[in-house]
Amino acid sequence: MSEDNQFTFIHRAGFEQVMLLRASMTDFAYGTHAHEEYSIGVTLSGRQDFYTQGAFHKSYPGQIMVFNPGDAHDGESGADTTLTYSMLYVHPEQLRPALEALQVSQPEQFRIQDVVFSDAGIQQQILRLAQLIELDGATGSEYDSLLFELTEQLVKHQSNQPLLPETRRQKHLERVKEYLQDHYQDEVSLDLLCQVACMSKYHFLRSFKAYTGMTPHQYWLNVRIHRGQQALRAGVPVLDVVNQLGFNDLSHFNRRFKPVFGMTPRQYQRLLLAR
Repeated sequence: MSEDNQFTFIHRAGFEQVMLLRASMTDFAYGTHAHEEYSIGVTLSGRQDFYTQGAFHKSYPGQIMVFNPGDAHDGESGADTTLTYSMLYVHPEQLRPALEALQVSQPEQFRIQDVVFSDAGIQQQILRLAQLIELDGATGSEYDSLLFELTEQLVKHQSNQPLLPETRRQKHLERVKEYLQDHYQDEVSLDLLCQVACMSKYHFLRSFKAYTGMTPHQYWLNVRIHRGQQALRAGVPVLDVVNQLGFNDLSHFNRRFKPVFGMTPRQYQRLLLAR
């Protein structure tokens, strides 16, 4: 992997639930993963290719990319030129007050319909909010105002797909997801997960992959990595995080962390704490 791949994560005190990523990629490829936040970004140059929601997508300069919370995806540069983009990671609780003020029904179920689309207004709002996060001395009112304006624009792209009653199968799969989230520090057997899901082994594996975009093992690793990310942001020493997550050693943690964040856990923590 080339040293030309650069990833810069930025957040500001008081705005902890919003993270900015400035990325420049030539030959780096993200492994399949998902975020708990809304991932809302703009492709600045090059082209990003990725797979999510059962289809391949391409994002060209000026286009918006959106991954709703839990959307499994990968990603890589899809052209000979360097891919650069800016991505905001916004926790759902940060959007909730604005969604309620905009009279969005069931804000906890809010989803953006399209993965890639063009919208000059949203592009401008993303880049303005990214610039604000990079600035020292930005006020809370400036931040709240820009986040509200961005949310107002995003609501225009809300998924119109009606919410269907949750099926029995979905309830069982949600129960498995909750179990993996609660037991991310433990080695969980497939047989146990099948019991939680009330399904046979191969029916469960097929159903879980179709529902989440990941295998149960990938989902469990994804939860562990993001719990580790949260601990690193909180200043927990890297080796303590390794022990808390139950990884064999730091090298094992590095191998799992880097395909998701583009850098090692130690590099990630140094970058954030330095700011």
